[in-house]
Amino acid sequence: MKAIILAGGSGSRLWPLSREMYPKQLLKIDNNLSLLQSTFARLQMFTPGKDIVAITNIKNYSDVKLQLNAIAPSAITIAEPLGKNTAPAIACSLEYLKQKNGDDIVIIVPSDHLIKNSSAFAETVNDAKKLSEEGYIVTFGVEPSYPETGYGYIKTKEKIGSGFLVDKFVEKPDLKTAEKYLAGGSYYWNSGIFMGKISVFLEQYAKYAPEIYEELKELKFSDDNKIEYSIYENMPSISIDYAIMEKSDNIALVKLKSDWNDLGSWQALYDAKEKDEDGNVTSGKVILDNVKNSFIYSQKELVAVSGLEDVIIVETEDAIMACKRNNSQDVKKLFAKLKDQSSETVQLHKTVFRPWGYYTCLNSGEGYLTKTICVMPKHKLSLQSHNHRSEHWVVLEGKALVILEDKEYVVEAGDSIDIPLKAKHSLQNPYDKELKVIEVQKGDYISEDDIIRYNDIYGRV
Repeated sequence: MKAIILAGGSGSRLWPLSREMYPKQLLKIDNNLSLLQSTFARLQMFTPGKDIVAITNIKNYSDVKLQLNAIAPSAITIAEPLGKNTAPAIACSLEYLKQKNGDDIVIIVPSDHLIKNSSAFAETVNDAKKLSEEGYIVTFGVEPSYPETGYGYIKTKEKIGSGFLVDKFVEKPDLKTAEKYLAGGSYYWNSGIFMGKISVFLEQYAKYAPEIYEELKELKFSDDNKIEYSIYENMPSISIDYAIMEKSDNIALVKLKSDWNDLGSWQALYDAKEKDEDGNVTSGKVILDNVKNSFIYSQKELVAVSGLEDVIIVETEDAIMACKRNNSQDVKKLFAKLKDQSSETVQLHKTVFRPWGYYTCLNSGEGYLTKTICVMPKHKLSLQSHNHRSEHWVVLEGKALVILEDKEYVVEAGDSIDIPLKAKHSLQNPYDKELKVIEVQKGDYISEDDIIRYNDIYGRV
């Protein structure tokens, strides 16, 4: 069996904890692994890491690749040059697997689901595999436990083998319609998990989405598995549900036997967490008085709450979000408004963690940005250059080894060094203590994507 992980996502529904440049699949929600890493580990029950392909957008490519390589060096990450929804992403991943391995059964999963009962999930996979071998595309349906209006539904008809034939896919319903679906007994939540033979999927693309399928004939992958922009830009932006699933008469459904939570809102995260005697979920520095059935999260500052019920309050370094618990789906509307205003809070956190340590943005303005950089002992940043900015480093604590245009400089605490525009450089800490540096960037374009890497021990070149 092969596997595809859909690792895109904008980070809108769990804002401000999730951001465009660090969406929820990269977050550690329930254990020491991120949701992405947990998904990969779950798939390794059925297939070796070298046969698991993760596809993400170019913005998150380095972070996705870094997280997966940390637990499986053979993991494969594909980068799409721009977001085009799930149908093009799945099609290109299928074509990659076909070119590398020929035909096989493939399971396609989102990267941001929380599933704790792996053995029950494995039972469902075995049920789906039997139907896939018979030539069906199989979807994993979740038996609804309440009239959810935030999910799409799948209506089934007669039983077939270990599952059911699919009658139709339906959109997210209003409350009355969801109540009817729940009472009817033949409707399931659409989990977004699919399985089938690579050849069968591609046949369905040829039949129902030829505007995507025809582009695959020209698809070639670079050494770093980045998809060519000229091919991807011609594909429509459309989901796999709209492109294939809703049109095909070759779809079967198996009931998901495990627990499942798509963590699609703060309410969903609240549901997944253990609660105290008052029904509250708290994290960080939180003080409560007469608060019930609420989710309170603090990343840095003390959050004190009194006399509230059924609320969600989330504090991060640069944003505070509060809403009623039953309105948590509307956080994406706040995210959209902030994006329209070009707010920096939709892109990155002030503190950004990297494999070598972390940096924290302190201040920014027209043509400049200042940050603190912490490099852990025995770690180093990539050898890189910038086309649009120069940098000035002041060492606060520890000692820095600076590589600048093939020369080495040791910079002690209290000393500084200039990094000219376009100069190749690397900030390194081969010593035993943490290195802390103030960095001042100046230029006509200040952005994290203004980095050209030449050598990197973390595989981001």
